[in-house]
Amino acid sequence: MAWFKRTQKGIQTATEDKKDVPKGLWYKSPTGKIVDAEQLEKNFYVSPEDGYHVRIGSKEYFEILFDDNKFKELDKGVTSKDPLKFEDKKKYVDRLKDAQEKTNLKDAVRTAVGKSCGNDLVIACMDFAFIGGSMGSVVGEKIARAADYSLKHKIPFMIISKSGGARMMEAALSLMQLAKTSAKLAQLADAGIPYISLCTDPTTGGTTASFAMLGDINIAEPGALIGFAGPRIVRDTTGKELPEGFQTAEFLKEHGFLDFITPRHELKQKINLYLSLILNRPLAN
Repeated sequence: MAWFKRTQKGIQTATEDKKDVPKGLWYKSPTGKIVDAEQLEKNFYVSPEDGYHVRIGSKEYFEILFDDNKFKELDKGVTSKDPLKFEDKKKYVDRLKDAQEKTNLKDAVRTAVGKSCGNDLVIACMDFAFIGGSMGSVVGEKIARAADYSLKHKIPFMIISKSGGARMMEAALSLMQLAKTSAKLAQLADAGIPYISLCTDPTTGGTTASFAMLGDINIAEPGALIGFAGPRIVRDTTGKELPEGFQTAEFLKEHGFLDFITPRHELKQKINLYLSLILNRPLAN
């Protein structure tokens, strides 16, 4: 029994009294690198070991992009309905309620306006934690309203996409959001108001087929998965093997679908640089 006791120092700790390591103290990246959680947060949620960009939500992106994390959230109370009375393994209304309780979010996008490097910016940021960042009526409506706000106040607009695609529980209503959001972005273009699209991991389905690829500048985070259908679907449909790195941000940039790939720690400065060049305004510090 001496094997289980530190008798030389007189320490004998019962098993039930031993303390577990707090959950979340360490983060393991997909490549197997172990990172201290506090260090990860200070590094913009990017693993310093391998550069892996950990998935984050609107809370973290707003902290990164808005000066001193000060902003006004737009249309905060908008929530989804269940016009189709949809039910699969559970009722859609129950799924919405569970997602809202789990994430403390109303739906899969948050919109806000604030200062970024001293300049006004409207941001719509998707949250993958809410039903896979799926695009339903609320997502389309909030993006449309945010675009209207940009149009009215002549403020540049940015969308941060992180989505599994259209929300199947709303069927054709979710698909209508592709046209709705695209029309609003066309109005911004006609008014000469810049729109920047940031694709993060993952950006797929109807999101990619609409607002995610309509930016005056389309950028992405390193290693982000970006595509309409998944690799398996594309492979089965075409009957061909896919190139290495297919649907990664790097592959899309090489083939002309993206303008830039921007590491997260440079995101705020780069976005404001692009906007200053587009608007012919003094460069932000």
